[in-house]
Amino acid sequence: MTAPGTRDGDPAGGRVERMDDPDFPVLTMSQAAALLGVQAAFLRSLDTAGVLQPHRSPGGHRRYSRHQLTLAARLRGLLDEGHTLASAEVILGLQDELADARADSERLQATVDRLRDRGTRE
Repeated sequence: MTAPGTRDGDPAGGRVERMDDPDFPVLTMSQAAALLGVQAAFLRSLDTAGVLQPHRSPGGHRRYSRHQLTLAARLRGLLDEGHTLASAEVILGLQDELADARADSERLQATVDRLRDRGTRE
């Protein structure tokens, strides 16, 4: 029997499972800053600029996901290379578009290869 307020016997009500979700906002600002090796002010500046918008807890505290930390780390790297925040945003967008296009190309190539194999067997 499951205890009240739990899900399938999980006393955390399924919240532990969500920690594996890269978009689940599980980290506090201080935890995120420590993991990235940056000051909390850096994360606040990304929020103020609208580049990285963390989830807000009911008390108004910022919460970050692993996906957001990855984005912040990529931005930090570009800023450290001397790029402005605006150019870093553009670069990240282009990098992501290129990664998506490469993934699409690989999927299409796999489809072509399967169809070719099918055609040679018939």
